[in-house]
Amino acid sequence: MKLQFKPGDELEFRKTIQPDEIAQFESGTVHAVYSTFAIARDAEWSGRLFVLQMKEDDEEGIGTFIQVNHRSAAFPGQEVQFISRFERIEENGEIITSFKALQKNRLIAEGQQGQRILPKDKLEAIFRKLQAE
Repeated sequence: MKLQFKPGDELEFRKTIQPDEIAQFESGTVHAVYSTFAIARDAEWSGRLFVLQMKEDDEEGIGTFIQVNHRSAAFPGQEVQFISRFERIEENGEIITSFKALQKNRLIAEGQQGQRILPKDKLEAIFRKLQAE
């Protein structure tokens, strides 16, 4: 793992909310707004941006947790800016980042997420063992 980030470093990406990212379940549409589920996916990606720059070719990241505080609505067609902040690396190698999702200057969501970087062969061995159970 490349240790190139320090607490407070930030990365960002922007995305346009798609019609299929609204709050809907098998029972139907709840609200035609950016769903908490889709925000969680995009928040994880915002933290993975650090992992992509930190992992070696023989390593891969794996998510460990995500916390999303959904603060306001955003709608299909609107652009959302995700700002991910590097918080720390835990003793076990877990990378902790926080994020904010903004639509213009309005806070849509905020939270934290974690990912670990492991050797690919170790990760595959873990998956094989779990599949065999």
